[in-house]
Amino acid sequence: MTKTPIVNVVDDIIANASKAGASDIHFDPREDYLMVRIRIDGDLRDYTKIPKIYERNLITRIKLIANMNITESRLPQDGSIKGTIKGINLETRVSTLPTNEGEKCVIRILDYSRSLEGLDALGFNEDNFKKLKKMIAEPNGIILITGATGSGKSTTVYSILQVLNKKETNIITVEDPIEMNLEGLNQVQVNSEIGLDFATVLRSILRQDPNVILIGEIRDSETAKIAVRASITGHLVLSTIHTNNSLSTIERLLDMNVERYLLSSALSGIISQKLAKMICPHCRIKEKTTPYQKKVFKMALDKDVEEIYNANPKGCDKCNNGYHGRIAIQEVLMINDEIRNALNEENLEKDDLNKLVYTSDVITMLQDGLLKILDGSTSFDEIYKIIDVDDDLDIYCKIKGIKYNENVHEEKQEEEINKDEDKPNTNLNIEPEIKPEKNEDVNKTNEQVQIIEGPTEVVTPEVITIEEKPKEEEIL
Repeated sequence: MTKTPIVNVVDDIIANASKAGASDIHFDPREDYLMVRIRIDGDLRDYTKIPKIYERNLITRIKLIANMNITESRLPQDGSIKGTIKGINLETRVSTLPTNEGEKCVIRILDYSRSLEGLDALGFNEDNFKKLKKMIAEPNGIILITGATGSGKSTTVYSILQVLNKKETNIITVEDPIEMNLEGLNQVQVNSEIGLDFATVLRSILRQDPNVILIGEIRDSETAKIAVRASITGHLVLSTIHTNNSLSTIERLLDMNVERYLLSSALSGIISQKLAKMICPHCRIKEKTTPYQKKVFKMALDKDVEEIYNANPKGCDKCNNGYHGRIAIQEVLMINDEIRNALNEENLEKDDLNKLVYTSDVITMLQDGLLKILDGSTSFDEIYKIIDVDDDLDIYCKIKGIKYNENVHEEKQEEEINKDEDKPNTNLNIEPEIKPEKNEDVNKTNEQVQIIEGPTEVVTPEVITIEEKPKEEEIL
């Protein structure tokens, strides 16, 4: 640090992070040093520590190349870096935030390679891909892409725009900020300081003879109402919204006071997605499924799965601890006439809407995730991390009329076995009148016991041994 100019230090950090496939660079001020961390495949990792005396100069240099006010350190600021650093073409967003130890700075590296590759590269399964192509072929309607921050919504939106971007089509976007410049699009940057917000721009856009309108994000009821009305008047509207799945998206729009009759006729489809880390294909390992994993596969996909791929914790020279890259886990809901009619009903219960949504031909996020586990793209640990598996299974059971107690896990059952090995496990819906008189008859009795999960379906319970306990606790 004493011999290297600050300019070169900043360039080296940004260039090396970009080469490593990082999505964000964090400059975190600490009491004695500036901690630099980079986010790769969704996880933050320590990169280096910089002495405290160089912190101010380094942050000032970042502000300078991001066209930010270098004299202001008391207020948050936003900027961007566009250009070539160390021979790498980069486009980044920069944000600073004052903290008690100094200014924290985050650089988001924008990677549009997936968007430019087209819809085929986004990891949609065959059924979902057909639904998506059918939705964007409609001349009007509103298509919503939902998910948490950093779940790949912008990548999906720009990939769809690439397909719709034709000579005979007028596409206008209103964004905050404009993330990617596309040839042939009319892109508008929101500026709330001068009153140029989403609602104001949308009113003007409707007088600009558009075919397709992209709204960067639906944040309030006014924007939601204008978006829905624009889709009814003959425009195809694309937008993003921060919700977890199709059902919560519909509820959010109704909470924003969008009229039911407008929403039912305007909504074309909802694409919900989350990102899961991909298993490295070079060092992945096969493992036998645990009883809990077998139960999840059986209930969600109705498949008996004995083996699945898992990440190799040792990794190899081509991955990071067994993972490399990320894949989208998607749920595509195409609104059918039955759901449209239900949306018009004022007294519609959440459970009824749930049943309508998930008994249609929709492939839920859990099912899509499990299918991607089976083809070796990701691991069960990753799906369990990003999706509330027990909650989804509870919904399936309610719809199918199967008894499922999400509080009864194999871990609890094993604890009962450890407490008293002489007693049979009674947490698996065993009929109360079955009580073995002698300890040596326990195994015989368990062989005769059956779990009744449905009116016609009879399943013999899995035998859980104490040796499997460490794996089970790790999964749960």
